[in-house]
Amino acid sequence: MVTGMLALGLLAAPLAAPAQPPLGKKAHIGYLSFRSGPSHLDEAFRQGLRELGYIEGQNISIEYRWADWKPDRLSASAAELVRLNVEVIVATPGGNVAPAARKATSTIPIVFTSGDPVKAGLVSRLDRPGGNLTGVHILTSELEAKRLELLKEALPQVSRVAVLTNLAKPSLSAHLKDLEAAAPTLRVKLQVLDVRERQKIDDAFVAMTRERVGALLVMSEPMFYAQRERIVDLAARTRLPAIYEWRDFAESGGLMSYGASITDMYRRLASYVDKILNGAKPGDLPVEQPTKFELVINLKTAKALGLTIPPSLILRADQVIE
Repeated sequence: MVTGMLALGLLAAPLAAPAQPPLGKKAHIGYLSFRSGPSHLDEAFRQGLRELGYIEGQNISIEYRWADWKPDRLSASAAELVRLNVEVIVATPGGNVAPAARKATSTIPIVFTSGDPVKAGLVSRLDRPGGNLTGVHILTSELEAKRLELLKEALPQVSRVAVLTNLAKPSLSAHLKDLEAAAPTLRVKLQVLDVRERQKIDDAFVAMTRERVGALLVMSEPMFYAQRERIVDLAARTRLPAIYEWRDFAESGGLMSYGASITDMYRRLASYVDKILNGAKPGDLPVEQPTKFELVINLKTAKALGLTIPPSLILRADQVIE
């Protein structure tokens, strides 16, 4: 599902057809992740490599480093990849990962996923990023208001919506302004819950219950993604219909999700690695914005909450979970 506004979001020119892996050479790359271990997202990246002719263990080797959602581990892991003299570092997902990699090296190419790489100071511009970084822009900011709109469409009667965010992240503070600007038009009031530690998530749901909000919007934050099953379970216990960015939340039992296809983005990272291994400079490769967006609705959860999702919304869904 791509709205007219978002269809215009592809600022960067499409990448050219991939080249073949360098002949007679085994590529050596680093993979720096904020997560605690392998997931389907990493498999999507490897699938992208395979589609370009790279077979792990044959003509490419990957050094994996997992931060287990702990920011203080990123610097040491990034420095270790630099010492291993990898040819490219893949830094994902957003947040602190790409900055940690950039701090560790100004010469090894870095390929990232990021909410807004210009605002984050990773690149100077999208079409010609310069320096040693490039990658995929997740378009989080532009989607927050759209998620609120979809939540209101699913629940026309809702007038008070809780927003789970982490205002310690400057990017989320900026994204919140988009929500606050959209709220009056949609005739909803926002209750902003600033959660900076995972131990405070339960307290946030207590506050939602006390304030009698009618629905919940969870902003894009790696900590929330890591705690997605817990958040979905708390939403179910408090009988709060909620919308999230990534489809993983809806597949875990959340009511709705709307955002870019994260598996498609991870697959696209492989094309950047391929181009760099074949001699391209990261600063010359435009930062790509996603073109594939997904609306996922969990009707099983809707039934458990006693909700009837409008048929017009169901028809627009890319996936309906029953």
